Amino acid sequence: MLRPRTHTLILAVALSALIIPAHAQYSADRPVGATAQQAPAWQKNAGIDQNLNRPLPLADAFKDETGRDLKLGDLFNHNRPVMLALMYYNCQMLCPQVLHGMASALRQSGFHPGSEYDVVVASIDPADTPANAAAEKQHFLSMIGADPTASPAVHFLTGPQASITDLAQATGFHYVRVPGPDGKMTQFAHSSVIMIATPDGRMSKYLFGVDYQPRDVRLALIQASTRHIGTLSDLVLLYCCSYSPTQGRYTVAVLRILGLAGCASLAAVIAMLWLLSKKPKTTPVGA
Repeated sequence: MLRPRTHTLILAVALSALIIPAHAQYSADRPVGATAQQAPAWQKNAGIDQNLNRPLPLADAFKDETGRDLKLGDLFNHNRPVMLALMYYNCQMLCPQVLHGMASALRQSGFHPGSEYDVVVASIDPADTPANAAAEKQHFLSMIGADPTASPAVHFLTGPQASITDLAQATGFHYVRVPGPDGKMTQFAHSSVIMIATPDGRMSKYLFGVDYQPRDVRLALIQASTRHIGTLSDLVLLYCCSYSPTQGRYTVAVLRILGLAGCASLAAVIAMLWLLSKKPKTTPVGA
């Protein structure tokens, strides 16, 4: 029997197969269940491009959940890494799972928004409104368990198609419009992924699926911050783990651990030889 996490991975992989470049659109006159022998055109070139170190379009215009006009760059350069996600606010399937998984991992990471990191969630649907964004933000804050002082560090954005396209291309996040149950082009097929950006707005890490490990999220934030956050034990753990772009998670770096063990063994041998080489003090007779 498959474990729940295996089901989640299968769901994420299946949904990611629906992804194509952001400007693409799937016609409603062709059923999604096309013949198995010929894959629909919108399934071609599917996937996430991990644009590591790629700068984000910080000059592009968006609106926050209050309706305030801003530039994407206004939300960066606060000396904190940014947890980034792209979704749409009227989604009833994958987006809520991604948002819940991100909130759960951040809540368990031990870090707090506005202190160690910021959150930026942007809609890929130009029809979404600041009112939609405000409702999603309140739901997210309740899931993350943050106090009211964290609200200024959490941003849910809407924007015009040009800004959405620039952000999707910079992050390598591909999506496609698909028909909803009513046949209207109101739904989007997209990948399940959360991303981490550096404080100056460059792509740092991608974590896939809908169930994100708090350890991976914490390490990704520490690494994106250029180790300005975290404890000494975090830095040791980060050294012993390495990020795998193909898996989208941190894995144990066996060679690094063996190197540390070898250094510790060598230091122990040297210390033992030094102790053995010391001549014991002699006590004078009759003292």
